[in-house]
Amino acid sequence: MDYYKKGESMANDKAKKDLEDQPKEMKKKMKLQEKELKDTQKELKNKTDKLAKMEKNLEDDKIGEYVSHIQRLQADFDNFKKQSEKQKQDIVKFANENLIINILDSYEDLERALEQSKTEKELRKGVELIYSKLKKVLEKEGLEEISAKGEKFDPFKHEALMAKASDDHENGEIIDELMKGYSLKDKVIKYSKVRVCKK
Repeated sequence: MDYYKKGESMANDKAKKDLEDQPKEMKKKMKLQEKELKDTQKELKNKTDKLAKMEKNLEDDKIGEYVSHIQRLQADFDNFKKQSEKQKQDIVKFANENLIINILDSYEDLERALEQSKTEKELRKGVELIYSKLKKVLEKEGLEEISAKGEKFDPFKHEALMAKASDDHENGEIIDELMKGYSLKDKVIKYSKVRVCKK
């Protein structure tokens, strides 16, 4: 019977000890879990910092690329602007080249007529031919005479130098053309100077 009591006492002691050890083990386990959690948080923080650093480096690289690309575009644009300006100057400088080449023949004809004409009649005939040739060249370039005499006065084509009352003409009708006017491809380059009927 003592043996039974002794066994029971031992079992109780063991259970008691197990109960006492349980919180210690739980504390130990909790401390271990806390340590693991702290280590995980630390590792996570390191990885987050590393990722942020990588993102910043990537952002800096991208910004650098964009800046470099913009600088190249700016340089290309500046070169294009200089080239365009030079082309524009060349166009303005040599704009009349074709017209001058076409007029040179008439100019040389005029020189020959002056040198080789012996009589007034020959000179007149030569000048008339040159005038006709020159007129064709200018018409080919798009030059047209603006009709004036007998037309209704148009301030976009005519310039009234004088006004005169006339029974033979309507009010605002052009009586005389004092100087011819010209248009080049539908653009007036010289206004007709005219005398207009004003009643």
